[in-house]
Amino acid sequence: MAFFNRLVRHQHLMKTPHLIQEPDPGNATSWPDRWHHFIAMPHQAMFTLGALQAVLVMLWWLVDIGGRYGGWYAPPVWAVPAPWAHLYLMIFGLFPPYMFGFLMTTYPRWMGGVPVPPRHYLPAAALLACGVLLGYAGLVAGKPLLLAALTIYLAGWALCLFALLHVYIGAERPDTLHARITSGVLIIGFCLLLAYILGISLDDPFWIGVARSGGIWWFLFPVFFAVSHRLIPFFSSAVIPNYVVIRPEWTLWVMTAGGMAHGALDMAGHPQWTWVVDFAMATVAFRLSYQWSIRQTFKVRILAMLHIAFVWVGIALTLLGLQSFFLLRDAGMLFGRGPLHALVAGYFVSMLIAMSTRVTLGHSGRPLAADQRAWSIFMAVQMVALVRVLADFPVIQAYAGTLYLCSALLWLVAFGGWLIKFTPIYWTKP
Repeated sequence: MAFFNRLVRHQHLMKTPHLIQEPDPGNATSWPDRWHHFIAMPHQAMFTLGALQAVLVMLWWLVDIGGRYGGWYAPPVWAVPAPWAHLYLMIFGLFPPYMFGFLMTTYPRWMGGVPVPPRHYLPAAALLACGVLLGYAGLVAGKPLLLAALTIYLAGWALCLFALLHVYIGAERPDTLHARITSGVLIIGFCLLLAYILGISLDDPFWIGVARSGGIWWFLFPVFFAVSHRLIPFFSSAVIPNYVVIRPEWTLWVMTAGGMAHGALDMAGHPQWTWVVDFAMATVAFRLSYQWSIRQTFKVRILAMLHIAFVWVGIALTLLGLQSFFLLRDAGMLFGRGPLHALVAGYFVSMLIAMSTRVTLGHSGRPLAADQRAWSIFMAVQMVALVRVLADFPVIQAYAGTLYLCSALLWLVAFGGWLIKFTPIYWTKP
């Protein structure tokens, strides 16, 4: 009888096809299928790790500043001084997963190389993730666990370098200038992380200083500028009619050499002389922003995000140059760490959000368009940078603690929103 009822129902549905409910592809896909889709491209695992780290690092920072600046409780005691931990988590723990995921995806396209296989990027991503998570535990549990976490993270970095160099060596066009610069700088970053580990193990501020200055000027700045130099004009030409690609190689060399010089002067204890290179680099940056036709991009938000992020280069370098010149005139650190945060939060973080959004949409087969939510996330990052930069200006120094807190909360809103909006794309097909 039950069989007969099922048969009648089946025949009724066949006669009335409008009653048949089509399964939701997102709900029907099994978890194994989702997992295979997730690991199919290197940027998906790396960007997920980067987004999670962006949230975790600011949660940790909120806990720290709540005690140090908020006075809500006794300042937490970490395995290393809080600024040293902040240095690792931000410079070496946040940006590299994004960098490696992006370059593993784009290197084969830049140079006509073979795509990076999962056997190269999955173990690397796993080691980076373990290093990041154990790092937080090490900050609480003690230095031995922290050093173990740093060693694991360093091993993941080494595997990422191997994967990228494997593409570079076997590529049809290995002479690509941007790939040469980014590959060399990533090796420098590996050495700077070694210097940081040495500084932690020896409690030596000298090596921590090398890692801090080098991490910003010898590692992050050259990579971000090389990627900007290659891709902003390229993406613009695909959108703006009759766009002329202007990408002079001399600007790439000037900015790379200028960053190296700034870092060397900073390490040598001569920040009062960095204005010589800072103002020169600021001039180049503003010139490129103008030549890249920033005013024509605001109708296309996904493109405008890249151009707005790049404007922070000129702003940051101008502020850094003024700060250095004031030091030369014995006026002190007039802007505090504001200029440095204009570079890191303004340029690096804004470009990270802009590029990761574009790559996520483009490589998932979705339209290359920033909707209102994506645009709001990017604007929140602009507020993060602006609030953090202003927090160190003398006229509002009395409210610095409150502004630190506001910038951290805005950061969590931005990256939490990005995590919720974009990482599910890595698990589902369009």
